[in-house]
Amino acid sequence: MKVIPGQSYPLGASWDGRGVNFALYSEHAERVDLCLFDEEGKETRLKIYERTAFVWHGYVEGLRPGQRYAYRVHGLYEPARGLRFNRNCLLLDPYAKALDAPEAWDKGIFAYEVGHADADLRASPNEAAGVPRGVVIDPAFDWGSDAPPNTPIHKSVIYEAHVRGLTMRHPDVPEGIRGKFAAVGSPPIVAYLRDLGVTAIELLPVHGFVDDLFLLERGLRNYWGYNSIAFFAPDVRYRTNAIAGSGVREFKEMVKSLHAAGIEVILDVVYNHTAEGNHLGPTFSFRGIDNPTYYRLSPDDPRYYFDYTGTGNSLNVRHPQTLQLIMDSLRYWIQEMHVDGFRFDLAATLARNLHEVDQLSSFFTIIHQDPVIGHVKLIAEPWDVGEGGYQVGNFPVRWTEWNGKYRDTVRSFWRGDGRMASDLAYRLTGSSDLYESDGRAPYASVNFVTAHDGFTLADLVSYEHKRNDANGEGNRDGADDDKSFNCGAEGPTDNRDVRALRLRQERNLLATLLLSQGIPMISGGDEIGRTQGGNNNAYCQDNETSWHDWQLGDDRRALLAFTQRLIAIRREHPNLGRARFFRGRPIRGLEVHDIMWVRHDGEQMNDQDWSNPGTSSLGVFLAGQGLDEVDERGDLISDDDLLILLNASTTDLDFVLAPSNSNDQPWEIVIDTVDDHAKEVTQPGSKTKLVACSLKLFRRRTK
Repeated sequence: MKVIPGQSYPLGASWDGRGVNFALYSEHAERVDLCLFDEEGKETRLKIYERTAFVWHGYVEGLRPGQRYAYRVHGLYEPARGLRFNRNCLLLDPYAKALDAPEAWDKGIFAYEVGHADADLRASPNEAAGVPRGVVIDPAFDWGSDAPPNTPIHKSVIYEAHVRGLTMRHPDVPEGIRGKFAAVGSPPIVAYLRDLGVTAIELLPVHGFVDDLFLLERGLRNYWGYNSIAFFAPDVRYRTNAIAGSGVREFKEMVKSLHAAGIEVILDVVYNHTAEGNHLGPTFSFRGIDNPTYYRLSPDDPRYYFDYTGTGNSLNVRHPQTLQLIMDSLRYWIQEMHVDGFRFDLAATLARNLHEVDQLSSFFTIIHQDPVIGHVKLIAEPWDVGEGGYQVGNFPVRWTEWNGKYRDTVRSFWRGDGRMASDLAYRLTGSSDLYESDGRAPYASVNFVTAHDGFTLADLVSYEHKRNDANGEGNRDGADDDKSFNCGAEGPTDNRDVRALRLRQERNLLATLLLSQGIPMISGGDEIGRTQGGNNNAYCQDNETSWHDWQLGDDRRALLAFTQRLIAIRREHPNLGRARFFRGRPIRGLEVHDIMWVRHDGEQMNDQDWSNPGTSSLGVFLAGQGLDEVDERGDLISDDDLLILLNASTTDLDFVLAPSNSNDQPWEIVIDTVDDHAKEVTQPGSKTKLVACSLKLFRRRTK
């Protein structure tokens, strides 16, 4: 085989029908070898001679899709200068579109001599060939009539799920595809999501990732996948067969199937760090290709890495090439894989300029003006572990954020903590205190009560202490305070009163979530009472601890039906998913405001009520007329009047159904977290009984 010059763009391996062009960026390398592998794993090394603007490139005729390849990059091994080249290490192409297999630790993945007294300062003389190989792909795919659902952001309902967790135990999914992309796109799962009523599924990381050696030695795995090493390649663990590159097609088929049902696909992406860890970590790709380009190194001692992520390293987003890598990856998943948006893990790290988080960083600037990336759904996890890393409310326009304050406030309110009324009012109405001043809207807030990280909903009302011993870290991992409430007993119990309260609290939390302004996100399985047995950090539990249990008893089926009904109610009532904040102003021609807060005696809340630490019940009236919003056709939107009543106290209360005005239509019960079959029609000014720790939703027709 012969290498001819080829082109420096695009980066990665590109098949044109006659051969493959290879292009790799390395600013500090002295030489680059392309390594090709046959079906038996025999390696052929080809030297790349051409270098344009730090891109090493070459073209090999006759190569076809399915070809496995990697690189060996030559240069200085001087960690004190930040240089970690070692020609004995095979290296994965950062732009690889597919991987041939998971990592093989037994074949060597370290560039330094492990166990030597000089630690990482001494280059390993041994062959390190345990990295995944890249695979050349044929990008052709028949998308047919596929089109993005383009659900308006304020009408979105997100379902966070894991490819394996969602599908491994589903009885109607064929056994051979469970835990794979094909399972998520299978008719039973698509029908379930459609019937549930969600508009988008947000998948935990599916980029090629690494199982940490210390987890494998414990018999565990990096189940969540927040350990990326390949930002363009679907992880091989989620394909149904060992055919090289087949995971790309299966991912596309999954997206096409979900789109056909009107369900968007959002990817949880990890661009803040890689699986290569700190200075003592393995060498899979970036570290051996050009360590100073791809990582934030300490200027005082480049041997070490800045770590804003708690994983040992942080990607160097200040470098143009690393920034290009991320943007190219995002565009690829949008244009070639047809995904509809991204949730950025520890997004504050991507905005760090030197140390401070900078809203005007290059990362945000490029995304804002990009005609492809700037117009999909962009969700930030607005914090990292570094100083000043908690940035809820500080991301730019066009961004939505996981609202951690929403989670904490709603949990605290229903747990019965004092001094929560005022904060709860902000959270129920879209968190205007966080998002209104910079021109954003209620949908900037992604509201959630639970997520993959922390207790499930069922565990949130069943445990006050984590049970993480199975993780092998002495129960030291995971949050120590999840603001949970066990309802009177720790863990499983036969006490009927405790069980009844738990079921009611689950409904209270779900109802609060789905009746709040903003974008609701349901943690997958909460709607069917999924439990992790009190494990609030199941990142390494690829087993029944994390997988959804689809064998539902009466209580779990009732909870599912309750959730379906809540989502349907939200869809039917535009007043519950507004595109603008409430103004609290009188509506012309009516005797009411667009929103009013009431006490259980029917009087409007006053300053003393808001500041009273004992205020644990309140009602919120949402006027159906005068919404000051239009639909897709430009017509003014109108709705029923809605009245949400919340009682987090331990005492039953009689609530006056106010306000009473010229509208004399009766209030009809829509949701009662005590009784799924409640039938109640009450005249304005009359009373309704609200049981301790319960919620009711009433509606009143306006026309």
